[in-house]
Amino acid sequence: MITAGIDLAAEPKGTALALIDWNSSSGTLIDLKVGVADSVIVQGISGAEKIGIDCALGWPIEFVDFVSNHNDPDSKSHEVEGDMDWRRRLSYRETDRAVRSRTGRWPLSVSTDRLGLTAMRCAGLLGRLEKTGIQIDRSGAGVVVEVYPGATLRVWGFDTTGYRKSIDERKRLLGQILEQAEWLDTSAFESLMLESCDAFDAVIAALASRAALLGLSEPPTQGQMPQARIEGWIALPVGKITELIAPGQE
Repeated sequence: MITAGIDLAAEPKGTALALIDWNSSSGTLIDLKVGVADSVIVQGISGAEKIGIDCALGWPIEFVDFVSNHNDPDSKSHEVEGDMDWRRRLSYRETDRAVRSRTGRWPLSVSTDRLGLTAMRCAGLLGRLEKTGIQIDRSGAGVVVEVYPGATLRVWGFDTTGYRKSIDERKRLLGQILEQAEWLDTSAFESLMLESCDAFDAVIAALASRAALLGLSEPPTQGQMPQARIEGWIALPVGKITELIAPGQE
């Protein structure tokens, strides 16, 4: 069983791909690349049972409707109050609000932050994956799932302070992860994980996709599902990282 993690950026530079091979007693990082183009991603994840992408898979429904109506000169969408509550509704997806409720932090807004450039690339990548026969369900119910490495680490109880900027902090954090997840073998690519925060996050994305595959992440409720299938849904794990390996799992 293989799970993939993609730390997606707007360009290949800054994009990383990780593959973890799992059996009943261990997980082994078998590939880790940085600077990957869409074609490399599509080929590399062809055998993965779950693919975690660190990027918004869609935009807020209200935002899309607003922009569409704004381009219609006859639309009454121009008659808006424009206050903070209204702007926040358009800025954040239902999953972003769920993450905020659980973690106390807002994810980046795909509508108003630079994440939107990456989401444009992600939309194209999802289209390429569909052409290979992978059915895309943005709620995470299919092979592809949206993940959030930083929040994943925090809900697993790890201190993420400074790890995106500091090799020393990544080394500290990796040591803490491997102390709990003794079954995880990253030895072949440890130096790259420490050198590149993008590579590090791709590995965490592959771990998060494993949690989603095992049903160890929080899915949208029945009421949230219609929005999740359009906007995307961040699969935040429940439980601990130690639960990614359990007796009887193959």
